[in-house]
Amino acid sequence: MSGLEEYQFLRKRHVRFLQRCVQVLPYSAVTFDTSRMTVLFFTLSGLDLLNALDEIDDAERKHIIDWIYSLQILPEDKDQMSRAGFRGGSSLASCRSSNKYLSNISSFDCGHITMTYTALASLVILGDDLSRVNREAVLAHVAALQCEDGSFFSTLGGSENDMRFMYCAATICYILQDFSAINIDAAIKYIVNSTSYEGAMGQGIYLESHGGSSYCAVATLQLMGKLDSALSNTQRQRLVRWLVSRLTKEGFQGRPNKRADTCYTFWIGASLKLLGCLDLLDISALRQFVLSTQDPITGGLAKYPDTPPDGLHTYLGISGLALLEQDELRTIDPALNISQRALKHLHTLHKNNIQNSDPSIKC
Repeated sequence: MSGLEEYQFLRKRHVRFLQRCVQVLPYSAVTFDTSRMTVLFFTLSGLDLLNALDEIDDAERKHIIDWIYSLQILPEDKDQMSRAGFRGGSSLASCRSSNKYLSNISSFDCGHITMTYTALASLVILGDDLSRVNREAVLAHVAALQCEDGSFFSTLGGSENDMRFMYCAATICYILQDFSAINIDAAIKYIVNSTSYEGAMGQGIYLESHGGSSYCAVATLQLMGKLDSALSNTQRQRLVRWLVSRLTKEGFQGRPNKRADTCYTFWIGASLKLLGCLDLLDISALRQFVLSTQDPITGGLAKYPDTPPDGLHTYLGISGLALLEQDELRTIDPALNISQRALKHLHTLHKNNIQNSDPSIKC
């Protein structure tokens, strides 16, 4: 990228790129067949930030909402509650047993915590009232995934356990306004113990500091209402210093000695926003790096300049610009990673649920 070159935000092309992703999974993303829910979230939230969500008509909106609910795993009894949540796509539904003597839920067909988060977030973005969400089962799903050290697995089917899935657990509980499924003290201990000698957080204890992991840690603390109490002033200062140091001559890198990458505009930018230090950035230079990854023909943004665009980097590039309050994008909530418009809808749901609930029940 030339230091003298000025890029313009190609809004209309990005809208068309995301609209195509809503209609069909691009060939370059066929490996994401079992995680279509995340691709849907990127496209819907991206269109929302572009103020283009209204271009999805009522019939298509209903179709999308019904498709999301079709991927919710509804347990038939209490023993299956922990396997609930949402799938990432319809492929895994084929694993369900057709033998009447066997459980209707296969060991391979169980909820995934990331897909559950993005499913709930997508429903909120679309204006759904979440009335069809089996809240008890979803929370049982979350509770079953927490490990003794405070971290979370992604699924009962077997997976890694780290900071990414802890963040997803926190977002689910925030959306449902019920943190009873999380051992918060254990989660905070895991986050603090995952702080490396560099001052930022890794995926787990004794692991390298990382921009994405640090975001998941900071946002989790914010969603749990513990950001101000869990970190000392010294810890916050060291974390901010590490985050600001990830800004290279181009854009944000995820860790030392790596290339600048579009997605860290959000991951690190949002972390600094939550810590009240976004004003330390050179916003103009950062914006130009993000815009340098645009595809001028198809629309969309890429990981690096002169590489093919994809849904994830398109969304995180756009959400990063929204965080920086650039290009007339809708404002974004840095913790939930959805627009303030969608967050307002969620808060309205919470208010209505409180007014309509039994006052003896405390969330």
